[in-house]
Amino acid sequence: MISTAIRLARVGSPSELVAAALLGLGYPCVMLGALLPNIWLFASAAAVTYAADWYLHQKGSYLVNRLNQVRVGLPIRFLLRQLLLVLLLAREGLAETPLFYTAVAGFLIFYGLQAPHGALATLIRLRRTMPVVTRNVDLSGVRIPDAPPNALLRRSGEKMLHLDIPAVAGVLAAVVVDRNAIGYAGVAITLGLGALYTFALAPYLRRSRLVPRAGAVLKAVSAWLLEYRPTVVLYFSGSNESAYQVNMWLETMDQIEGRPLIIMRERELVAKLGTTSVPVICVPGGTHLMNLDLSTVRVALYPANVGKNIHLLRVPTMKHVFIGHGDSDKLASVNPFSKVYDEVWTAGRAGRDRYALADVGVRDEDIVEVGRPQLAPIQSWTGTTKNPIPTILYAPTWEGWDDNPGNTSLLLAGENIVRRLLAAEPPVRLVYKPHPFTGIRNKKAKAVHERITAMVKTAAAARATDARWTAQAAAAASDQAAARADMTRIQAELTALAAPGRAGGDESEESRVSLADPVRMARITLLRAEWNDAYWRSHGWWEHRIVTGGEPKLYDCFNDADAMVSDISSVVSDFMASGKPYAVTDSAALGIEEFQRQNTAARAAVVLSNSAAELDALLAAVTAPDRDPLAPARRELKEYLLGPDRPTSMERFNSAVRTLQAGAEARNLGVLRRIGEQPLGELDRESDAGPVESQEVAETLDAVEAVDPVEAADPMDALDATGSTASPDAAEADEREAPLAR
Repeated sequence: MISTAIRLARVGSPSELVAAALLGLGYPCVMLGALLPNIWLFASAAAVTYAADWYLHQKGSYLVNRLNQVRVGLPIRFLLRQLLLVLLLAREGLAETPLFYTAVAGFLIFYGLQAPHGALATLIRLRRTMPVVTRNVDLSGVRIPDAPPNALLRRSGEKMLHLDIPAVAGVLAAVVVDRNAIGYAGVAITLGLGALYTFALAPYLRRSRLVPRAGAVLKAVSAWLLEYRPTVVLYFSGSNESAYQVNMWLETMDQIEGRPLIIMRERELVAKLGTTSVPVICVPGGTHLMNLDLSTVRVALYPANVGKNIHLLRVPTMKHVFIGHGDSDKLASVNPFSKVYDEVWTAGRAGRDRYALADVGVRDEDIVEVGRPQLAPIQSWTGTTKNPIPTILYAPTWEGWDDNPGNTSLLLAGENIVRRLLAAEPPVRLVYKPHPFTGIRNKKAKAVHERITAMVKTAAAARATDARWTAQAAAAASDQAAARADMTRIQAELTALAAPGRAGGDESEESRVSLADPVRMARITLLRAEWNDAYWRSHGWWEHRIVTGGEPKLYDCFNDADAMVSDISSVVSDFMASGKPYAVTDSAALGIEEFQRQNTAARAAVVLSNSAAELDALLAAVTAPDRDPLAPARRELKEYLLGPDRPTSMERFNSAVRTLQAGAEARNLGVLRRIGEQPLGELDRESDAGPVESQEVAETLDAVEAVDPVEAADPMDALDATGSTASPDAAEADEREAPLAR
């Protein structure tokens, strides 16, 4: 019932639900206190509404957005409370007193201050916003001043509105003690603080406190690109929840040969990007992106199929590769959109066969098997459990964009799986790690996830008092406390290292100070390994766990587990690298033979029905190697899905990059040669726009020849000198066409 109320109220926790209820009940009580009149009822109810509003904003509750959408936003709620205070004064018989007029005039003037304050805050934010957000890019060529204090701009509108508290409290106190001077003082304090807050913002609109205009910033970025000369780009665009898709490639980009660059399109995703030494440029504007000098880039890698890919796909001087964000038997792994790329890189032979079976237009010669470089941290199974009892990881995927019952086991089998694992004898330990997208589209999936979470927490609490584990818990208590202290210490240091520069800087200031530091990066890597070790030590090997968020990572959960239950997704393919037993759920009830025929990754799995009755076979395989008949099949399937162990995946990935770079160079040289060899008269006849003046063609060829051979070490520098860079008009035209690709 509580979970249903939370969903209906659009809040994220029971405490937010309580705050929402207090907010909803508080305003009628404020009105009742004004009408009766009862000043104590009014004052206490008003205090409750202030507190509830503050709490919901602190938590970032979605209910706040919903209230704005139905025109009951924060300014309206504050104005309503002030109007009810005026009504209270009238009902108290004070409508003809100076206090009444002071309160009315004070609130009117206070609201008059909202306009200049809001305008200043908005202008500062706009003028502090650069056309790009960068990491590890030297922007010393432009002056980027420090951001205004966070206290001035963060939630500035909310802070300004709360300055009415002295006026409201003063007027109420004046009524209670019958001393108008208290009310006058309260109103004066409110107006003084409002004016002071507004004036405090004004200095930050001076030119010296603002970032340079867009043109100057883009010029500095272009100058950096000319000096850095990137060769390989990872291009990413996606929703707020999709940051994991780019984060999984950061370590690979750190190890890639050449000069890597990451290009992103959404500002909000930069804050969610993991730590990396690779230069990052976030360019939200399509026109700005298409006019960046990327002439030295020869390979562009795409982890996702999104409409904004078209802004880079249009560049012919580089080869375009779809690398995806996981390798599985889902339909997303054979998206027909993939045929727009020059090549599609898959982990193993299975990916190639998958495209052949799907027949979506991707040619076999355009598919390259490179393995999965991200899987290097996954530890191979030793054949025995790590602890006295097995740890089983349940990692279901999300519900997907349609209602196919085979998308996730969560809806039909999830509770049965968890219930059987929690009640298993001999006992096992359950680690539940849901997909980060769980419940974003299907409310039923979210409800099941919440029920499973409750089940695991209840079982964990029961196990904590079980006589079988109390001795273990007592013996490990001090070590666990020490591990938790280590986690706190490590997290504090990681937080300090993750954001170079002073606290409270905006994205422009962070772009200035976020430069790669090898010493800092090495320290972060070491600390993350220590944090992960401390996390698992902080919990007993018998304790059921729920793992959400970015840490510990999925692969860390792989290493801690002895077996896994999951669905058809890249999670299963990645888990194959460990060689451990696993189970996959046939949620669509296809039957074992048909399910394994359709899903390659299930061919070495224990296949579960929605009742999860087959879990005993998985548990037997974990505890007794002689009862693991699928072990040979797993070894064979691992190579089929992920490729051979030698050469390493990173070596194969770099080899594929080198090969494609050579192909791009050959193509570009061929274009340059054809331009140089084309007879002028032939160019005239082939021009769609009509005859081309010989003088214009001659000038074009002269421009090619005039490029300094040192500066044009890359043949396409000469080609770019002819004016092949996209014009703003062309960029805008492509920007208008971009939605068609979605």
